[in-house]
Amino acid sequence: MGDPARGAGRTGASHPMAVNEAVLALLRRSRTCPSSAASRPTSAPPRRRQSTPSGLGTIASYATEVALPATGTWSDPGKGGAQADIVITAPEDGVPLLFVEIDNCFESAQVLAAKIDKYMRFCQRKVKDVDGRERPMWRTRWWVPDGRRGDQPHPPLLIVFNRIGPRNPGHRYPRLAELTRWHWQGEAYDGFHMYDGKLPIVVTGMKMLKEHGPAGDLPALRPPAQPDAPRGDRQPVQEQLRARPGSRRPSERLTVP
Repeated sequence: MGDPARGAGRTGASHPMAVNEAVLALLRRSRTCPSSAASRPTSAPPRRRQSTPSGLGTIASYATEVALPATGTWSDPGKGGAQADIVITAPEDGVPLLFVEIDNCFESAQVLAAKIDKYMRFCQRKVKDVDGRERPMWRTRWWVPDGRRGDQPHPPLLIVFNRIGPRNPGHRYPRLAELTRWHWQGEAYDGFHMYDGKLPIVVTGMKMLKEHGPAGDLPALRPPAQPDAPRGDRQPVQEQLRARPGSRRPSERLTVP
């Protein structure tokens, strides 16, 4: 699964284990299979296992501990970039590219916000492609459909809170939303919002992700600075990731259960 995850020295094996748990939770596939015929009487009707929520992609869709260089190269990244705990490419499930950050709740909102800054710095970096044209560096490695002209956000970031540390994610969330607002908040144009150059951020909890999967009906809260936005409504993470830019209010571009 790659090199030891960040924070492994401080929290033991908890971070690599959390990354593995997140992969399994996101990968889960919908399945309904009949039970073994040998294990039931011939007169008993076939029993079917309970379906599990569908997941994203296949095991080949997942890479872990992926360097996202703000300087340097893919093979020799410099300082200032991010390292995604998981990168998912599942265009067949409507998620062509997704970065995943696992947070074990040991760090402050300021530290987590600094990590989001690094994701943004990477997404904004442009390099010359093989055809000599300048493109966002991430587009030289991954395929993502072009958005509408003048409204092309960066690839989304999913933050998974794994509550094994002492910090309550519910207490950190308002501060995190405020510290990163300029990354994800859209700009108003005639009754709708544009998200060109913005970083869509979706936040969930490990427990809920394991129970429901990315297609599960998860609750979403909104930043408290947006009093007109509904609080406590429910929407699948998968639906949030598929949402078209410009179709939602800025308060709905960063959501957390």
